[in-house]
Amino acid sequence: MSSRPRAAWPLVAVFTAGYLAAYLLPTIVGRLGVHLELTTAQAGMVGSALLLSSASAGFTLAGRVERYGAGRTARTGLVLAALGYGCAALTGSVPLVVAGVVAGGLGSGTATAVAVAGIAAQRDPHRTSSLGLLSVSGTAGALYLTIPHLGGGHRLPFASIALVALLVWPATSRLEGAAAAGTATPARGRLPHRRSGLVLAGGMLVWSMAQNALWGVSSRIGAEQVGLSEVAIGAVFAAALGAGLLGVMGAGVLGARLGRAVPVGVGTTIIAGSIVLSSSAGDLGAFATGEIVWNTFYPVVLSYLIGLAASLDVRGRWAVLAGSAASVGTACGPVLGSVLSEQAGYTVMGLILGSATLLVAAPVTAVALHTGGRPLVPGSVRRRGGAPAALLAATTGSLPGAVPELGAPEQAVAEISVPALRRRRPVRSAFRTAGGGGQSNT
Repeated sequence: MSSRPRAAWPLVAVFTAGYLAAYLLPTIVGRLGVHLELTTAQAGMVGSALLLSSASAGFTLAGRVERYGAGRTARTGLVLAALGYGCAALTGSVPLVVAGVVAGGLGSGTATAVAVAGIAAQRDPHRTSSLGLLSVSGTAGALYLTIPHLGGGHRLPFASIALVALLVWPATSRLEGAAAAGTATPARGRLPHRRSGLVLAGGMLVWSMAQNALWGVSSRIGAEQVGLSEVAIGAVFAAALGAGLLGVMGAGVLGARLGRAVPVGVGTTIIAGSIVLSSSAGDLGAFATGEIVWNTFYPVVLSYLIGLAASLDVRGRWAVLAGSAASVGTACGPVLGSVLSEQAGYTVMGLILGSATLLVAAPVTAVALHTGGRPLVPGSVRRRGGAPAALLAATTGSLPGAVPELGAPEQAVAEISVPALRRRRPVRSAFRTAGGGGQSNT
């Protein structure tokens, strides 16, 4: 019997609180540099410390969320996030800000690990991950429209993340019910699909590093290369994140109709071109176009990658591990972007990052093709070494509930040996269908 959680909104709320810091990274890095008088590289290192701390929490909790309890673990993460980011918002001392950032990053990573593990256990992981990205994009977009008008130095972004963590706190009580409805057996044994999972995790590390190398210095590009004010940059980012909302909604509607390989491969190619355009922009039009197109496809591809990782292991271990690997790439991104922009300039940085994005598209798309690249239809059951029996199950009037739902992972059919009858041949009337309610003739 399926034991998947029924309610998705608590997971979406916790995912939003855990992922928000990464979405606000440009304004965090930019304000740290301006208001604490840090260089671009130093501010980028603070952002990297936040994301590395988040990634370490994810690696630690992979496969352990069920053991500790989803609600308890999420509450611990939200407390750490609120306290860490709150302390960073209340002080102007760089060492104390860094300490608060590290503590807050641990909290963000803990909350994200709980949410991603729960998403992997949903009936439709891609739909739930799309809802999570929709929520965090909308929240970040609203903050990008608000923060530039309120001032507050480096304090306001950190205070905003801490406030969201506190607001999400009540949702953790519903995670206990989800955990009760979920599988109670601890995740044991070897990870399934080890080769595909490792390739996907490595690809997501490089992919995320390239994305966040640009994202971490986007505000600098707008201010230094294009000559925009903070208000104008905030408006561009808000518009870009708004376009991301539309992209995520489109991905949710599209679902598994095209499989995962096409959205991942085509979307990554478009992202690479947008990175080059945004980093080489010399006016508002080019900068806004690059950012908007890039942020439209970034969450779309990310939602499919999260769904792909979730499909590799229903326990969510690959989802957490691949997400943590992506967090490591995200953490290295600001430092890489800062160093490349200082040493080679924004245009060359964009060419390097765009090329890296294109290179990583091939292995990640190959994993999507190998494990779930084609769309699944109800009744998609695959025998070992055989062809899908989807069309047969879909056209023979199968009983409701007797076949997997749309987008469900393919299931291997277990072989059952039946001993031969020696005395007499079996009579057809001696057997009946498993779902029928009639009497047997035996």
